[in-house]
Amino acid sequence: MNDDLQKELGAVRGEIDSIDAELLDLLNRRAKCAQKVGEIKGRYGEDGHIYRPEREAQVLRRIQDTNPGPLSNESVTWFFREVMSACLSLEQPLGIAFLGPLGTFSEQAAVKHFGHATRLLPQSSIDDVFRDVEAGHADYAVVPVENSTEGAVGRTLDLLLGTSLKICGEVVLRIHQHLLCKEADLSTVTKVASHAQSLAQCHEWLNRNLPGVPRISVGSNAQAAQLAATEPGTAAIAGEAAADRYQLPKLAANIEDEPNNTTRFLVLGRHDAGASGRDKTSLIVSTPNRSGALADLLSPFSEAGVSMSRLESRPARHALWEYVFYVDVDGHRDDPGVAHALRQLEARAGYLKLLGSYPVAVY
Repeated sequence: MNDDLQKELGAVRGEIDSIDAELLDLLNRRAKCAQKVGEIKGRYGEDGHIYRPEREAQVLRRIQDTNPGPLSNESVTWFFREVMSACLSLEQPLGIAFLGPLGTFSEQAAVKHFGHATRLLPQSSIDDVFRDVEAGHADYAVVPVENSTEGAVGRTLDLLLGTSLKICGEVVLRIHQHLLCKEADLSTVTKVASHAQSLAQCHEWLNRNLPGVPRISVGSNAQAAQLAATEPGTAAIAGEAAADRYQLPKLAANIEDEPNNTTRFLVLGRHDAGASGRDKTSLIVSTPNRSGALADLLSPFSEAGVSMSRLESRPARHALWEYVFYVDVDGHRDDPGVAHALRQLEARAGYLKLLGSYPVAVY
């Protein structure tokens, strides 16, 4: 190798080694500060919540706003989430319940939000996810609430009506579907397994590339990946987590029909989130079934200049042809405009349940 080249490379590598040593020192200093925060809270008898979603959101937004590059905001956000996850775990790793098995998009969402230094607690149903946190077996739940192409997740909405848990965060996950298989070619695929929703999201791609190949609906994408890992000729439609978990090659990548396919997940816990400066508030309301009732009910938000970002109706359980409405508005419940609108709404609504105020997803 050329001597000048070796000298130049050696100088840069030496600088990298020096920076790595500095990074290691800074990371451990940050971890010690995180430990001090816990000690100070303990001395003053503050609540035992070591995870503060509003504080984490503020840190990540500040990092994105001051990021000079060349690393992307997505990359630095991922890195700092992992740093915060590792620091939190020094006190006690957070237990995160989600719809399993391992390898699902719900696992991806949980890891994206809480990092890898957590206890992953996969559950067999969304009902069990709620119950695990309600019973204190897990610290937080991550549950899907809506998909950009398939709409609302009805079971999550129904369970929100009766739970004592609060929404304290949200995760927005870009859904990339991959065809996973041990076969080397599409021509040798004899069946495709996946969750019904994923099969629907890849319907046109399957029609074009695997016409006539049977499609098998299973309980989850991870279950489909388990089948593909053991059954010759079986392919699974699943995400990156399943590919990694079950060591399955991608026979075809990003096969979803809708290129902007995205799922929104809620983070549920036993406490509220404070104001972060950029928040949402979610609530459930009901009103008598009469002309103009819903418009009258929600008018306090428009009068207060509060923007509504989502309105979803679900049948009420107590009466035939009666409905409850799931509403998301911009702002924290403690913001003056939102607080005023909520007081007006409470006076008008037949039923009102505040699900929580929480930081808008950072991604």
